[in-house]
Amino acid sequence: MKKIGWPKIVLGLNPYGVSYFCGLQGRDTIRENPKGVGLEGFIGLGIEMGAKVLEIFDPWLTSLPDKDLVRLCQRLEFLGIVPVVSGRYITSNTDSVFRSAELLRAKVIRFALTDILCGNRSERKDWSELNSKVKKSIEKVGARASKLGISIAIENHQDFTSSELVEFCNLDPSVGLTFDTGNTFPVAEAPLDFTRRVAPYVRHLHLKDYRIQFNEQGFRLVRCTIGSGAVPFDEIFEILGEHMKVITAVLEPGALESRQVNLFTPNWWKGYSKRPAEDLAACLLAAQSGKMYDGENYKTPWENQNDADLIQYELDMIRHSFDNMNNIGTD
Repeated sequence: MKKIGWPKIVLGLNPYGVSYFCGLQGRDTIRENPKGVGLEGFIGLGIEMGAKVLEIFDPWLTSLPDKDLVRLCQRLEFLGIVPVVSGRYITSNTDSVFRSAELLRAKVIRFALTDILCGNRSERKDWSELNSKVKKSIEKVGARASKLGISIAIENHQDFTSSELVEFCNLDPSVGLTFDTGNTFPVAEAPLDFTRRVAPYVRHLHLKDYRIQFNEQGFRLVRCTIGSGAVPFDEIFEILGEHMKVITAVLEPGALESRQVNLFTPNWWKGYSKRPAEDLAACLLAAQSGKMYDGENYKTPWENQNDADLIQYELDMIRHSFDNMNNIGTD
């Protein structure tokens, strides 16, 4: 049952938290798993778990004729499942994504902005140029979405800060945010500080959690069952409830590889604006609630090269995460 002050959280799945199971991640040269279940298997998992929203990977849809997308739309409507279309990078060609959204009658399109991970802007010598390219793409895509009555929900994908994302959202009324709850730590922001800044712009949620292991360079973000790590979901939902009545939310346990955020090294900070020391202190304090012991094993079956256990590992985690979110009061 929804808690007082929270929005109604329409709970479901995206494929990134079960990437090996779905076939989006493998060990061959194209990093796909040919044994993955694909779109049909993903929908089946969603039905099994009682998902009310599915974020659908657009490359699954590009080869389907229009009539099949229309049938899929009708099927999802019959099942009572809300579709969200998930594109890749907003700087790429977006024609397919818009086609999919129109035929599925999706009201939200999620886009990533860059391929930067772990907040590490210093690895991109073209950061300023990339930033400008992202801005122009948001303006272009936003104008197209406005004409269609679709919301563009750009994701905080471990690359931009909350303040930068707010600036992007203000470029066009159709542009909002896919708020990934675990991806505040990679840009050295506390989850609640980040949430307060972006809350008016949130259109869709990725529910992610991390356990955190500190080291000499900064900290390692380790995949975990959602609701068992450092992300304060109750407080996040309470803040969001001040700005919205209903929000779609999909479960996305972190990547099969841990994320190393080197914020204790000077080079990591290149490309960032100066910020108050209190903000960094809040991030480090928030990280303590999901802290792992030094030397505690952080490796997933993927990192241990144990592919035989990967599918069960992913499915157990997503099911336990779904139970956790339902138990705290999502719908």
